[in-house]
Amino acid sequence: MTQEQLNESVEYLKKRGFETPEIGIVLGTGLGQLIDSIEDPIEAHYNHIPYFPLATVEFHTGKLIYGTIEGKKAVVMQGRFHLYEGYDFLDITYPIRVMHLLGIKQLFVSNAAGAINLDFKKGDIMLIEDHINLQGGSPLAFKNVSEFGNRFVDMSEPYDLEMRKKIEAIAARENISLKKGVYASVVGPQLETKAEYRMLKMIGADAVGMSTVPEVIVANHLRLPIVAVSVLTDECDPDNLEPVEVQEILKIAGQTEPKMIKLFHELIKEL
Repeated sequence: MTQEQLNESVEYLKKRGFETPEIGIVLGTGLGQLIDSIEDPIEAHYNHIPYFPLATVEFHTGKLIYGTIEGKKAVVMQGRFHLYEGYDFLDITYPIRVMHLLGIKQLFVSNAAGAINLDFKKGDIMLIEDHINLQGGSPLAFKNVSEFGNRFVDMSEPYDLEMRKKIEAIAARENISLKKGVYASVVGPQLETKAEYRMLKMIGADAVGMSTVPEVIVANHLRLPIVAVSVLTDECDPDNLEPVEVQEILKIAGQTEPKMIKLFHELIKEL
């Protein structure tokens, strides 16, 4: 990754009409309904954007969408990238750097995750307060990282406190049950074993998924305030573990997503 490549990606998008967005949004697995509320959308497919990776997961569509949400310009990633697709950390986080160069001031991230905390149920939404990186690497571990910002990034509060407080207040006001907890990010694509679920619980995870942490690390590298939520799509109780089908995960994500969209819309209004 070079600054020239990033600049070329940004110039392409600006020519398409992606002008000074304020908000960046990353949509997770099964979470695509938010795009229906974008006014005057302009689309750019990943395979047309210079140096962009391609989405390979069948339920990730692979395009950037620019438009207006609640009176603010936003750029939305419909389809993200994962280690389990064979990408490296620079590929996965390249779009975050592009959105930052386009001008976003806040980043919203969503994902579908499994509930490790047995007080949480499928269909719940969890506000991510902290995370555990179990992906075996970092998107900042490359030779010329210091050209893009500090090599050693503080992660004492990776998720923006002010936006978290706002989203909690919105949830209370809108009568949306909002859990709070720690997200563990693993490589995947296989789901976890009973023993792995027990380990995740012991080390302090409330939910587990296969994304988000690389993007959050890069957002912190760019000093970009971030808020992230997990839509909990399955319950990871090692003593009563049922086989999980991906179609069931997608169904639960789709049913729960309207609550997440409401939280995001109300937060955008308040920023």
